[in-house]
Amino acid sequence: MRVARVPYAFGVCRNITTLRGLVPEATDEEIEAAARQYVRKVSGVTRAPAGSDTAFEEAVAEIAATTARLLLRLPPRRQPPPTLPPLRRLAAAREP
Repeated sequence: MRVARVPYAFGVCRNITTLRGLVPEATDEEIEAAARQYVRKVSGVTRAPAGSDTAFEEAVAEIAATTARLLLRLPPRRQPPPTLPPLRRLAAAREP
């Protein structure tokens, strides 16, 4: 099956944060959160439908593993990403 590639007119989906180039590097938790957001986006659901939770969680695990491998293989960024991942924004908001 061939899928037509349509470029995003405005870059990456606004809900998925760039993880490459973070200092310190993206954590496993941040990678999993991004994978979960991706699965939610492409499936169109925020939670797995009843009986589909195994498929949903397997997809998250596969995408997280692929993302981790990709981040390890890419060269360093010359500039940091434009925004922080949601987990880091939450942590920064909690700091006094």
